[in-house]
Amino acid sequence: MKQSTRRNFLAAGLAAPVASLASRTTGFPGSLEGAPARKVEPRYRTLGRTGLKVTTVGFGCMLTSDPSVIERAVEAGINYFDTARGYQGGNNERMVGAALKSHRKQVYISTKTHGSGKQAALADLETSLRELGTDYVDIWYLHGVGDAGRLTDEILDALETAKRQGKARFVGLSTHSNQAAVVEAAIKTGKLDVVLVAYNFTMYKTLEPALEAAAKAGLGVVAMKTMAGGFRKARPGSDLHARLSREGAMLAALKWVLRNPNVHTTVPSMTDMEQLEENLRAMVEPFSESDERILAEHLRYIGPMYCRGCNRCAGQCPQGLPIPDMLRCLMYAEGYGQFGLAREQFLALPEQARVARCADCPVCTVRCPNGVRVAERVARAQEWLA
Repeated sequence: MKQSTRRNFLAAGLAAPVASLASRTTGFPGSLEGAPARKVEPRYRTLGRTGLKVTTVGFGCMLTSDPSVIERAVEAGINYFDTARGYQGGNNERMVGAALKSHRKQVYISTKTHGSGKQAALADLETSLRELGTDYVDIWYLHGVGDAGRLTDEILDALETAKRQGKARFVGLSTHSNQAAVVEAAIKTGKLDVVLVAYNFTMYKTLEPALEAAAKAGLGVVAMKTMAGGFRKARPGSDLHARLSREGAMLAALKWVLRNPNVHTTVPSMTDMEQLEENLRAMVEPFSESDERILAEHLRYIGPMYCRGCNRCAGQCPQGLPIPDMLRCLMYAEGYGQFGLAREQFLALPEQARVARCADCPVCTVRCPNGVRVAERVARAQEWLA
């Protein structure tokens, strides 16, 4: 990444005002490990026209296998929990439902469907409700919408049907790539209540106009991928990685997202008590100059690796590879340490993406505007996951 880009990022992105956050809470509890969770004073925002008062830090359940972490999060004050029909081979919903069973009236639950037709989507919802052990979900999303063309009359009717039947209080979509266009399309439908977007400090202002437009239109805005790929476990033994971990790059990244008043809540992954405690801190601590410095250095580290999902590489690959999707799979393996999930997602890609090899091209023609080393990263995804 060019030096001028880094300076712009620091001046306008990281150094944005933090007045939208409530004042810092004193007396933040110590480690949650081995002791009952003590509540922080939760920070709330209203999730658009849904009227739901959600904690600014929610809980992304995709990687969670320990239900005690979810139970501890409820005790600590978190009230929004996000899962999906396909997470952990369909088992995540069952675990989340069991963990939240005695707290159902205190919390909001969202889940998602990959169904492309009305009947398939509604069948997914029925399965989700059964696995979650509830009569309704608070938000039901279309999962992974990367093309506005997926918002057909048929699939929108499925969402409306779920609301009429009382099985979904509110509906929306999640999106990982081509996000600005997808959010714009979501606004135009007039039928969606919430958008769940990948948003983090690497994106600078590329997505913020769309988030502002969504919020002004009354849509709730939920941010995922807030840690920019995590990379908690990337390059074990790296001096830089070890130092960034000690200094709190993940905490700083979440606080950066929360500085934006157009983001109503976030769903960072939490797999253990340490991550839960760190994310709770983000809810009550403002973004600082120290956080700004940490993220500037972290950006230099992950810049060549992390795909922002801007989709500006679309059409550049002569083999037609879906580069953002392939690099997201690699992120699950490297950043999240979830090789099984990465391989599962990779094998779900179209056949051409699975069988093509970058080595078949004499030179890579794809140029990433953000400086991601595309040829190297895609080749690694093929080597690891194909």
